[in-house]
Amino acid sequence: MKKILALALALAMIFVVVACGNGDNGAVTSPPPAGNGGGGEQSPPPAGNGGGGEQSPPPGGNGEEEDPPVDDGRIRLALVTDYGTIDDGSFNQGSWEGMVAYALEHGISHQYIQPAEVSDAAYVDAIELAVIGGAELIVTPGFLFAAAVYEAQALFPDVAFVLIDSVPRGPDGPYVAQNTVGVLYAEEESGFLAGYSAVLEGHRELGFIGGIAVPAVVRFGTGFVEGAEYAANELGLAAGEITIRYTYAGTFSPSPDVQTMAAAWYMDGVEIIFAAAGGAGFSVFAAAEAANALAIGVDIDQSGASETVITSALKGLQASVYQVIEDFYNGRFPGGQEKIFNAALDGVGLPMATSRFQNFTQAQYDAIFARLASGAINLSTTVGADAHMNLNISLVALIDI
Repeated sequence: MKKILALALALAMIFVVVACGNGDNGAVTSPPPAGNGGGGEQSPPPAGNGGGGEQSPPPGGNGEEEDPPVDDGRIRLALVTDYGTIDDGSFNQGSWEGMVAYALEHGISHQYIQPAEVSDAAYVDAIELAVIGGAELIVTPGFLFAAAVYEAQALFPDVAFVLIDSVPRGPDGPYVAQNTVGVLYAEEESGFLAGYSAVLEGHRELGFIGGIAVPAVVRFGTGFVEGAEYAANELGLAAGEITIRYTYAGTFSPSPDVQTMAAAWYMDGVEIIFAAAGGAGFSVFAAAEAANALAIGVDIDQSGASETVITSALKGLQASVYQVIEDFYNGRFPGGQEKIFNAALDGVGLPMATSRFQNFTQAQYDAIFARLASGAINLSTTVGADAHMNLNISLVALIDI
């Protein structure tokens, strides 16, 4: 009872500072979050987790389009932030914008909650606050929520969970319950477009700095290499004419070490670095600014972060959150599944409207994107810290650092 009262009091306080019906609140108090995720094969629920026995239908209606819920004071849609803020320029912001877009179009109350700290327990507490407030669907952006959602999906079986860029994972492995969907992205396709466009733009000395070698970051990197290889073959370049320096920084946070490494690469002739490294990407941008060089952003359009960002390897955060919420209210919630947003679902891409290309054209982009979306280009989805070293490439000279 004391815990319930404490949670209710905390929730009342959150309502004062959290956006209810708009997306304008949120103080910047912490660094940008990691732009990466997990994944993995599903396994049966372990004993005692609430997922055994007969499965009930997933929340979200009966398959018929429904009227928007009546505003009865409940906060029906909620997002729990990870260790960044709602305007972090990455996963929190992109996911929140998707929720806000749907909620405002349909008059649905919504809010975000920033946990007290970065821990599984704090994430579960924040989720519980949202449930107490009446949330019927909760979005959790990022792989850091894998354990918390694993627990929460069993604790609150009548609430729908949307786990962005990961799947719930417990002591016995991953398990997606019927009230949860794991939204994943084809990062290898987005990375491919980044590498392909960089070479078509005219660059020959490339770099890739990933944060930590988690599956999403690995796929960004391998796709980047394969995109450069594909472009080199298309242009008829000689073997070794394209060089890519490749490394994982070991962090998703801004770091002087990352900036120093990027600066050294630029000084040694690297023209453009793809930074799939969360907050550490801002350290790469700083090095690019000092060297008058170029960079490629990740996850969302990062052209506003630095004039050096020529383009960004996108995940369709806003579009995917919007679509899953729409599916929920129209009775099509894909509970119990991992849903991969790829080129065919407009889940990846480059922000051509804000990209700073001088040579790579919209027509070239449309053509290569169509090939990806059609399935005509097969890319590696192998993950592991050494996956980039096992790619089938012959033209790109890959330097592992």
